[in-house]
Amino acid sequence: MALRRRLTGAALAAGLLLGAAAMMPVPAFAQAQSETQEGRLSLSAQGEVRIAPDMATVSAGARTRADTAAEALAANARAMSGVFQALERAGIARRDIQTSGLSLNAVYEPYDSERGRDQRIAGYEASNTVRVIVRDMDRVGRTIDALVSSGANQLQGVNFTHSDPAEARDEARRRAVNELNRLRSLYAEAAGISTGRLISLSESSSSQPSPMMYARAESVSMDAGTEVAPGEITISVNVDAVWAIQP
Repeated sequence: MALRRRLTGAALAAGLLLGAAAMMPVPAFAQAQSETQEGRLSLSAQGEVRIAPDMATVSAGARTRADTAAEALAANARAMSGVFQALERAGIARRDIQTSGLSLNAVYEPYDSERGRDQRIAGYEASNTVRVIVRDMDRVGRTIDALVSSGANQLQGVNFTHSDPAEARDEARRRAVNELNRLRSLYAEAAGISTGRLISLSESSSSQPSPMMYARAESVSMDAGTEVAPGEITISVNVDAVWAIQP
C-alpha cells in the first residue's frame, strides 16, 4: 500500500508539472521560429542614370630593348623622361601621373629543335607604364599625341569617368526603389496577396565606363589630333528587398 501511495503521489506531481508547463508562455526561440516561417516576397530592381564624363584616364608608356639589362633600363629611362616632360608641357599636374607598371625581362631566341640546344638570351626588354588623369576633356586627344610624340610607344587605352558621381548615384537609387515598389504592387495584385513590413533592404552599385577610345588604323598627321569619343557613363544601382506576406 505504501508503494502504491508513493506511485500515486508521483503521478499527481507529474500531472501538475505538465499542467503548469502548458500554462507557461511560449519560449522566445519558438516565436522566432514561427516568424521565420512566414511567407516572404523577395524582389530585385536596378536603377540607371547616364551622365557625360568630365575626366579621362590614359594608360601609356615606353618599351625598350637592348643587349644588356642596364642598357635596356637606361634607354627606357630616357624615353620616359621625355614622356614626363611632354605631360608637364601639356598642363598635366604631377599628382595626376602615377606609375602603374615597371618591368625588366630577358628576351630569348626562338628554340631550335634541330640543334636541340637550350634557348639563349637575345637581349633584355624594359617596360614602364604610367596612368595619367586628364581633367580637361578637350585635352584628351592632345595629351595622347604628346605622349606618343615624346617617346611613348605603348598605348593601353583610355577610360572615361566622372569626378563626382554622387548625385547621379542617388538618382539611380531612387529609380531602383521606385521600381521595387512598382514590382511589389504588381506581384501582390497578380498573386492575390498583401505585403506587410519590410524585412530587409540592400544595394550594390557599379559604374559602367564608356567604350575605349577610337583609334584609326591608318597613320594620321599630328595636326589632326587623335580622335576620342567620350560617350556617356552609366551609373547603376541594384537594390534587393524582402517583404513579409500578410496571412
